[in-house]
Amino acid sequence: QVQLVESGGGLVQPGGSLRLSCTVSGVSRIGFSNTHMGWYRQAPGKQRELVARTFRSGETDYANSVKGRATASRENAKNTVYLQMDSLRPEDTAVYSCNGEIPSGTKWPWGPGTQVTVSS
Repeated sequence: QVQLVESGGGLVQPGGSLRLSCTVSGVSRIGFSNTHMGWYRQAPGKQRELVARTFRSGETDYANSVKGRATASRENAKNTVYLQMDSLRPEDTAVYSCNGEIPSGTKWPWGPGTQVTVSS
């Protein structure tokens, strides 16, 4: 059974930083390393949006809303992806989740996510 567990969220002041982690269990290291991984977020009353991706090649890309402020990475040996968020803004407040990306959408059941709240 595949489980995704996110961590690292919290309450931070505008301009602050957080490092989010997401570990995938129930998947082999080879399976994980061959999976494109996405970071998503969902703010209250809004649809979930994709904010960053780490491809199996190690390359990354970002939504315009976080470009220049986010750094996604992966550690295949630990089945884990990371999202470093800097210069946080109140509009970054959301529940952040990860998932595998496939052409038809996402690969696994969603985890609980980790809450990021940016407020003074």
